[in-house]
Amino acid sequence: MEMRKLGSKGLTVSALGRGFLTGQLKRFEDLAEDDYRRHSPRFQGENFQRNQTLVEPIERLARQKQCTPAQLALAWVLSRGQDVVPIPGTRRCAYLDDNLGALNVKRTAQDLADIEAIAPPGVASGDRYPASMQALTQSQGPARKEATGRPPHG
Repeated sequence: MEMRKLGSKGLTVSALGRGFLTGQLKRFEDLAEDDYRRHSPRFQGENFQRNQTLVEPIERLARQKQCTPAQLALAWVLSRGQDVVPIPGTRRCAYLDDNLGALNVKRTAQDLADIEAIAPPGVASGDRYPASMQALTQSQGPARKEATGRPPHG
């Protein structure tokens, strides 16, 4: 059953692709030694390179729109409807200012179609979490119960 049919709202976790869509992350080596993303399958080896190739056309489109890739990504999330809420991680005031700039990004139907063509659902390479963490997510119901002894929503 769809969220909208239930009148529920959705939160988009990692609306900036765990940093990929900020335009600041170019190489695995850019991650600090203690950065948790070094353990994420999406940031490992060929997955990192494949995912980075998805960012490059987003960066080009952002330049055309005179905004940052992060602003464009958040503007796309905001275009999904009032029942979808992005929750980007914001560690610095400068990031907050940049994120708020998404509210001013003018987006056309063509812009949205271009973004969806560049990055359709499921296109990211690599699992979202390392296997040890994936087993604890709600999306892995039986695996979570097996790992924790609790059902997915417990």
